[in-house]
Amino acid sequence: MPEVDSISIPAPMKPVDKRPNDSNSVCGAYRNKKIVVTGGAGYLATNLVRRLGNTECEIIRMGRDGSVFPEFKGKARVTNVSGDVRERVAWEKVLPEVNFIFHFAAQTSVLVAERDPRADLEANVVPVLNLIEACRKKGCQPTVLFSSTATVAGIPSRLPVDETHPDLPVTVYDMHKLIVEHYLKCFAREGAIRTAILRLANVYGPGPKSSRSDRGILNQMMRKALAGEALTIYGPGEFLRDYVYVDDVIEAFLRAGRDIKRTNLHHFIIGSGQGYTIAQAIQLVSERAGKQIGRKVEVKHVQPPAELSPIESRNFVADPSLFSGTTGWKPSVSLPEGIDLTLKALA
Repeated sequence: MPEVDSISIPAPMKPVDKRPNDSNSVCGAYRNKKIVVTGGAGYLATNLVRRLGNTECEIIRMGRDGSVFPEFKGKARVTNVSGDVRERVAWEKVLPEVNFIFHFAAQTSVLVAERDPRADLEANVVPVLNLIEACRKKGCQPTVLFSSTATVAGIPSRLPVDETHPDLPVTVYDMHKLIVEHYLKCFAREGAIRTAILRLANVYGPGPKSSRSDRGILNQMMRKALAGEALTIYGPGEFLRDYVYVDDVIEAFLRAGRDIKRTNLHHFIIGSGQGYTIAQAIQLVSERAGKQIGRKVEVKHVQPPAELSPIESRNFVADPSLFSGTTGWKPSVSLPEGIDLTLKALA
């Protein structure tokens, strides 16, 4: 394959927040705050807690029974709580005096959602209704930062995708994410909570391994490459994706919470703003991992499985300029840099 070039699509210029891009000042907004993180043993939660680790705050990592929470050392006071977010009583236990809730807990498999829509509804929609009911009962008004997905837009009719693109979900998983967004905005308009919603593109980078085979594909490819295994691409791999590094995503969540007076009631597209074909991204993994292990990593093109979701046959590039203009956030890690950082961490 020829040398990889990213496909960058210019975004319309919008006013940019003039505050310095100072990560420490972002964490400072959470000093002496009480923070609940659902999915507390998972990928986004682990990276968020690591990022806030040297901030003097109280963090409650909330996870299902049997969750294995990563070891933590730092200034933050971290408590692990077992609880099922599908039950209101679990929320009631952690809500008193809470300032921020990062709601990352979710059933994340598109295939699982298609096979059992009712179970996906219970896992992804019901918890937010329970949260709202618990907030009303306890008389608290936390800021809720919700992890949604860029695939809520469905098959994009234009690129890049910004917040004005119509929402036309084509999977049960995406439909339920959109329903949650509407619930959060509805209750925020009533004043029960404040909320900002981040629709994430393809997130990758160091962190716990996903429990679902259809999630975290780029990370999976890097693990396979370091083991010297061949990497597989469905078909020619010509579809565009926007890969955004996990540290940039965590920075976006922290800024969304810090600037909640401006982000409240809004959803935002979060991505790098650059598109790579799937084949280009996997080739980058192959080349960079090959240098690290000292031998070539093979790339194979295979026939796509029959049950592959239609959402996989789409092109996507994010236009994150609205969020950048609102909070001063900007992606800082390119795909080649991010792959190198991830390979180093995994090794």
